[in-house]
Amino acid sequence: MGGGRPAAAPSLLVAPQWIGDAVMAQPLVALLAARGERVTALGLPGVAPVLRAMPGIERVIETPFAHGRLDLRSRRALARELRREAYARAYVLGNNLKSRLVPWLARIPLRVGWRGEAAGALLTHALQAPAEAARAGMQARQRGDMREHYAALAQELCSPGFGTGVPAAPVREVGQPLLRVDPASASAEARGFGLEPGFIALCPGAEYGPAKQWPAAHYAELAELAHAAGRRVVILGGPREREAAQAIREAAPRADATDLCGRTSMQQAIALLAAAGGVVSNDSGLMHVAAALGRPTVGLYGSTDPRHTPPAAHRSATLWLHLPCSPCFQRNCPLGHLNCLRALDPQWAWSALSELMAAAG
Repeated sequence: MGGGRPAAAPSLLVAPQWIGDAVMAQPLVALLAARGERVTALGLPGVAPVLRAMPGIERVIETPFAHGRLDLRSRRALARELRREAYARAYVLGNNLKSRLVPWLARIPLRVGWRGEAAGALLTHALQAPAEAARAGMQARQRGDMREHYAALAQELCSPGFGTGVPAAPVREVGQPLLRVDPASASAEARGFGLEPGFIALCPGAEYGPAKQWPAAHYAELAELAHAAGRRVVILGGPREREAAQAIREAAPRADATDLCGRTSMQQAIALLAAAGGVVSNDSGLMHVAAALGRPTVGLYGSTDPRHTPPAAHRSATLWLHLPCSPCFQRNCPLGHLNCLRALDPQWAWSALSELMAAAG
């Protein structure tokens, strides 16, 4: 018989429901993997492809739950399966009760997350958010970095020595989110859509609402600038972005942008972003994916705050005007003018992207 150390019990990561938030959880995954935890991630179908591209995750389980629904029968069935795998700990990244149900029903002994809904019910250890970011009835003007927020779950109470009297090693500096896609696979995916790697990807959508969306006319002007520089333009997004994509194409006929909105799976969209020469995007899940893939990425911020949800810093830049009314974190501009995005000049965005692409070689 071998004399090696016994295999560590697996850990379960309950991923956030939004793509951008899932990307920003990768530094937490890296910390867990670095100290020897074998991480299985639980995620919705739309988030699962992102988790599969995430270093540090050994296995991804897609959850069959409908968005916003309890689906108690399905959660119980999944929990019964997980119970047989003897998970030692669960990291719950959502703040609602539904996200905690499966680890609780699976009888995972250590369940760690943020207090959030119902003061951390169903968790064994609930972290308290800083008071200044959790004032009742108030929207904090500046929130903490989401990467640090998630990485805090890897602190001492979650360490391998927790409960044994063994001091935990301090968490090192939180790194940048990282996703990986095989370059050959990314190139093959691009060619499957009739594209050669190196195109400019525009991502005009944002699930949260219009207050995060740069005007289509600005994207059209940017498309013309890219075309004038000899770059092919591709528009990426879901079915909801088809209207914006059509508006961009109509306003920039010379660019002849390829509209792939609603025509790709999430896995294909990730591969296409990996094949892009540069990306310009609203503060959205696709922006975070592109930046974590190391692509030259310009993120456009209006109602949100790049200090709270910054793109990975490998080859990215953020454009934000710092208006007195921004960030408001609203779905629609409460003042009705959307100046925080309308005043972001397309030439500024193209110049920033051009600098990033030149630096990337």
